[in-house]
Amino acid sequence: MNFQQLRIIRETVRQNFNLTEVASALFASQSGVSKHIKDLEDELGVELFIRKGKRFLGLTDPGKELLTIVERMLLDACNIRRLAEQFSQRDEGQLIIATTHTQARYALPQVVTTFKKAYPKVHLVLHQASPSELVRLLQEGEADIGIATEAVAEVSELVSFPYYSWHHAVIAPPTHPLHQQPLTLDTLADYPLITYHQGFTGRARIDRTFADAGLNPDIVMAALDADVIKTYVELGMGVGIVSSLAIDPQRDQNLCVVDGEPLFGYQTARIAVRRGHYLRSYAYRFISLCSSVLDEASVRQALSPVLQE
Repeated sequence: MNFQQLRIIRETVRQNFNLTEVASALFASQSGVSKHIKDLEDELGVELFIRKGKRFLGLTDPGKELLTIVERMLLDACNIRRLAEQFSQRDEGQLIIATTHTQARYALPQVVTTFKKAYPKVHLVLHQASPSELVRLLQEGEADIGIATEAVAEVSELVSFPYYSWHHAVIAPPTHPLHQQPLTLDTLADYPLITYHQGFTGRARIDRTFADAGLNPDIVMAALDADVIKTYVELGMGVGIVSSLAIDPQRDQNLCVVDGEPLFGYQTARIAVRRGHYLRSYAYRFISLCSSVLDEASVRQALSPVLQE
């Protein structure tokens, strides 16, 4: 048994059992991948994959249990490298933050600026991604920290911490008739709406709030970031619903803003890390810069692997 065999087992699942894609991802030949799998199965004395001819269709029961151990072993192998770097290059290295556009644009600039002053030799990468992609990056070890409102709290492999609370704002040009009446869901639903794409920045809460009220609003445009939404609201194409963080009184003088919290409530952005993932000391510092209550000791304790009884 060797680490390459373990990587192949993991990558086969990630690539939906397509050995051609596995070989490409691991820079190996397909015949070599097949041989590694067969050698491991022979060594263990069990079949790990369900087969139909030469095709792999899924994992057998032993394969499913093995995958859990493989993931843990490969995570710990990566952790060993990180541990060595922690003591040999304490204030040098790389920190990858996977986050959505809203967090990168509005919540993180001051944190990033302070962090870079404290750790000038750390290469900080902000990887913008959707919440679902962000979860995958954390699970696969391609990101150290994830920051988003959606998805991260629902994944058992991740530990997430509250970052800050926020709410939506309703925007329209100053002369729009919406501003001549009290803001309710019914009046809002009378106008074409422009808001976030599904899966981003509280869109699920918006949809659920209208649905619970028995309303079916006309969402004429959906975008990934607030700047696009504001642009088309200024052009008169609809009423916008954006994160209140995205409102800049100096830049948005052509818009009139109404607090959307009474309609859509508060939401919480969260900081997430994969359970058992070894973080360098500067990663803990980044988290504490985001939230002073998240000191290194409490985060370390939360990240400890859950032991099976």
